[in-house]
Amino acid sequence: MKYGLFLMPSHPPERELFQAHQWDLDCLSLADRLGFEEAWIGEHFTSPWEPIPAPDLMIAQALMRTSRIKLATGVHLLPYHHPAELAHRVAYLDHLAQGRFMFGIGSGGLPSDYTLFNVDGLGGEHRDMTRESIEIILKLWANEGPFEYKGKYWNVNLPEPMFGTLRYFLTPYQKPHPPIGVASVSMGSETLKIAGEKGFIPMSLAFNREYVISHWDAVEEGARRTGLKPSRADWRITRDVYVADTDKEAYDAAVNGMLGRVWREYLLPLFAEFDLTHVIKHDSSVPDEDVTPEYMAEHVWLIGSPDTVEKKLLELYEMCGGFGTLLALVYDNMDNQAGWEKSMYLFAKDVMPRLAGVVPD
Repeated sequence: MKYGLFLMPSHPPERELFQAHQWDLDCLSLADRLGFEEAWIGEHFTSPWEPIPAPDLMIAQALMRTSRIKLATGVHLLPYHHPAELAHRVAYLDHLAQGRFMFGIGSGGLPSDYTLFNVDGLGGEHRDMTRESIEIILKLWANEGPFEYKGKYWNVNLPEPMFGTLRYFLTPYQKPHPPIGVASVSMGSETLKIAGEKGFIPMSLAFNREYVISHWDAVEEGARRTGLKPSRADWRITRDVYVADTDKEAYDAAVNGMLGRVWREYLLPLFAEFDLTHVIKHDSSVPDEDVTPEYMAEHVWLIGSPDTVEKKLLELYEMCGGFGTLLALVYDNMDNQAGWEKSMYLFAKDVMPRLAGVVPD
């Protein structure tokens, strides 16, 4: 099993933006030194708790402060970008990264983002736009000669050479393109079916058994459409992690620290509004009001001593049926920097080496 990070990136609304950005860069530098394989950086437009609208800018700066970790958009929300423009930006960033870049894509999930960009996300338009966008991007990157694409949402023309020197030329550094990851939140995700169809990397939040199984079923359903065979070794599973010397220390730091605050003030209320609290429950009979940070510390989060986190991680692995990479969620721990860095160290140097031989079928 491999391990990496997923940065939403999340910061408390009072955090000054430049300071938040520098903390994220420091976190990526630390992950690079500790041997994390990869880090995925999110994109949001209308959430003060997730204040980074341009993950590619962060990646460009992080490339200069790291040497080996792979950096990825986690994800670019395709309905909110013109595909021809994004194809250029991503190809350019891939050249800057020299093999250390992955291209994460998604449809978006915040109704406030839908409203801002006039996308009918509640009616499923965002998924149709995602499918059309990636089709255009891949067609541009193939660069097999002039074409005219008349789509439902975008029209794109790859022109004939003009005036002797003007032409489409910017294709990715990695051939035929950087690895593409697809993230989704919904049960039985239609977006993850695209991952299965195209052979892209599937990425899932890890909640209860029904939820994660629905995600892998979606990947397999999409793969059957095109005759592909998906590999669980490619599946990225994302979960909250906090490691300390003892279970008690980890529980206190998680529940009473930024991890607990993010879930208490932002994520749990949001899940309730989206009618998704049920995907968190280990038992459907648990009342919604009982799903608290304390509940998640007991039943969901991978927190505790190295021995405890190893045990919980193996249980998660079995529940999912196997996966290749665990991505630990990252929150702003500026107020507990020493404890956070120790957690990162224990996770990378004590917990994960124990699972190096765990390989999915």
